[in-house]
Amino acid sequence: MAKTPIFRVIFQNQGEVFEIYARQIFQSELWGFIEVEEFVFGERSQLLVDPGEEKLKAAFEGVKRSYIPLNTIIRIDEVEKEGTGKVSEAKGDNIRPFPVMPHIPSRD
Repeated sequence: MAKTPIFRVIFQNQGEVFEIYARQIFQSELWGFIEVEEFVFGERSQLLVDPGEEKLKAAFEGVKRSYIPLNTIIRIDEVEKEGTGKVSEAKGDNIRPFPVMPHIPSRD
C-alpha cells in the first residue's frame, strides 16, 4: 500500500515564519490561496516541550482547513516523515513579500 505523503509548508504571517506539516495541500477554489488540511504535529508524550511547536499547535487548534495566501508561501516540500513544526521571527533581508502590481483606481 502506498504511503501517504507529508508536506512541509513554510510561510510568513504577521512578521513570523510558520513551518507546518500536513498530509493534504492543493490549489484552492479561492483565487490566490493554497488549502492545507490534515495537520501533523509531534507526539504530546515527549518529555521535552518545544515552545515554538506548542505555539503552533495552539494557533491551529480546532482548524480543519487553512487557506494560505500564495504570496506568503516561502516553500513547499514533500518529505519522508514529519518534523517538528515551529514558529520563528522573520529576521534579516532573506524573506521578502512577493511583489504585486499596485492597484490604480479608474477615473470613470
